[in-house]
Amino acid sequence: MDRSTSDAPTPRTPRHLRSTWRRWRKGRPFWGGLVTVVAGAEICALPLAPLKIMLEQGIAGIPSVLMGLVMVVMGLTAWFAPQYRSLAGVLTVLMATAALVMSNLGGFLIGTVLGIVGGAMTFAWTPAPAPLPENDPAPGAEPLPQSPPKEIR
Repeated sequence: MDRSTSDAPTPRTPRHLRSTWRRWRKGRPFWGGLVTVVAGAEICALPLAPLKIMLEQGIAGIPSVLMGLVMVVMGLTAWFAPQYRSLAGVLTVLMATAALVMSNLGGFLIGTVLGIVGGAMTFAWTPAPAPLPENDPAPGAEPLPQSPPKEIR
């Protein structure tokens, strides 16, 4: 059986992979999700100190770990389910604000500030509108009025 060149799969060149990555990244709130994941990891990492310090800290470290994990999950939700970006953004801001009180000043303020910024970026992101065909007028635009033809005398 003879295979034509149109049936052959396209090679995975670095240029093709880069364009695929850009398309994926631009179709979702990537930077808001990234900042949210970093904030969650920072809040989560502070209580995960060596065992001797963890034993002294006691049960107070559990809320920090849980809030950090929730923030990481919200960042991943923004990446892989962008239709839930509003919910993920609001929950991220709420978790970051709660971490200020419950988790070592929100990861020494770094995690709280990053969480609020990441949640706001995730909430504010909107998908790019689909491009209009060139021959169609813009939506809501009225056609230009045309003057009646002048009579030639």
